[in-house]
Amino acid sequence: MTNRYEILAARIDERFGEQMTRVASNCGELTFEVDKDDLHDIATALRNEAEFGFEMLMDVCGVDYLTYGSDEWTTSSATGTGFSRGVEREPVILDEADEFDPRRFAVVYHLLSLQHNFRLRLRTYTGTDNPPVIRSVTDIWNGANWFEREVFDLYGILFLGHPDLRRILTDYGFIGHPFRKDFPLSGNVEVIYDAEKGRVAYQPVSIEPRTLVPRVIRDDNRYSEDLKDRADG
Repeated sequence: MTNRYEILAARIDERFGEQMTRVASNCGELTFEVDKDDLHDIATALRNEAEFGFEMLMDVCGVDYLTYGSDEWTTSSATGTGFSRGVEREPVILDEADEFDPRRFAVVYHLLSLQHNFRLRLRTYTGTDNPPVIRSVTDIWNGANWFEREVFDLYGILFLGHPDLRRILTDYGFIGHPFRKDFPLSGNVEVIYDAEKGRVAYQPVSIEPRTLVPRVIRDDNRYSEDLKDRADG
């Protein structure tokens, strides 16, 4: 972290105190966590107050921490605990009365101050609400409009106060949210052209489940130590 960003972090800490919690970074980036109830006021202050001046919202993205830190990786053979779990897993459908883990869904905001040449990341969690809900920042940064629609489409997070919250990437009538970690990788339905009906129609997905292995340890002769030594002379 450069000295300039340490000074900025100190200013943020002095201005907002316990409302903003700094997150450790291994890549020299400045990230703070904020409570979703404080997000709107903090975002407004970061944009309007001269010492911050974050007049541009570069990106808004969602995160699903459903299995964060608990996934297993096996590289010697294909297993149900690697990437294939996304195909084989049964989707988790919550009743409207059920609650999410309070730190399952997060919304991340990437801010840019052109006048001070600073970048800042804010992260807030949606809490236990089902469906997850957070206040829109379109009245602070108009550019959040399509970003928030994308997060809604892919993660199912609702943004209160958004002027036109509807899907932006998936098809009309799409069911579910494809970036949730409990959504099957092969999807639930597929689109075909039905010649009898003379139109596009939906049917249950016919893709055969595949095992997707992130890395394979190869034992064939191309990797033989003897051949390697011979090639090296």
